[in-house]
Amino acid sequence: MAEGQQGVSSMPLPPMQYVSLYTDENIRRGRAPKPPPPIKDNYNMFGVTFHADDQIVRPLEDQGLRRLYPHNYDHRRELKKLNHSIVINFLDLLDILIKLPDSPKRTEKMDDLTLLFIHIHHLINEFRPHQARETLRVMMEVQKRQRLDTAERFRKHLEHVRERLQTCFQSLPDDVSLDSKLLIKTEPMETSDDMSSSSHVVSLMRGTKRELEDNGEEESIPSLQDQMMCDIIEGL
Repeated sequence: MAEGQQGVSSMPLPPMQYVSLYTDENIRRGRAPKPPPPIKDNYNMFGVTFHADDQIVRPLEDQGLRRLYPHNYDHRRELKKLNHSIVINFLDLLDILIKLPDSPKRTEKMDDLTLLFIHIHHLINEFRPHQARETLRVMMEVQKRQRLDTAERFRKHLEHVRERLQTCFQSLPDDVSLDSKLLIKTEPMETSDDMSSSSHVVSLMRGTKRELEDNGEEESIPSLQDQMMCDIIEGL
């Protein structure tokens, strides 16, 4: 039972021999049929002949109907008058149906009511262009509001990111303290004069060492470190 209900649709299914031509592969390769060209001549729809150059709202005279209001009119006033006329004619029709149901006036009243409803429908249809413009205006206002909201959210996120970056920058140590920790002590390279003076220092250190050994005194500097220092100075 459930499977049968799933296959039921309120609208008829599209022709599969036409739908199957619009696959992704055919569309990508340009094999899908092109849409039909716009109609330039007359065409029939629901048994009524239409012209391609007809106005969106055809005048009543073009439809073979008698106009009940002047060409220059106020829509609101005419709609109210037509509404009152429909109510009065409907009451007259009820009176005819009660007293003389077989009278030809019954058909005349029905025709009058039909004409009044057609006029009301025609006046309402004349508001369609205005309705389309208002709908477009509302859509544009909604899009504008959405874009402004998006821009405002982006601005708030940007301010938040700037605050976070500012906080991070403030938490960093000063440049002076950072550089002092990372500095490596370096000494300038010695020139020829410096090298001669260093060799003189080495000779003095070795002479001092021999005097200490001859006198039998205890060395204040370990001999290994002495030797290493002399080798370094000689290498310079």
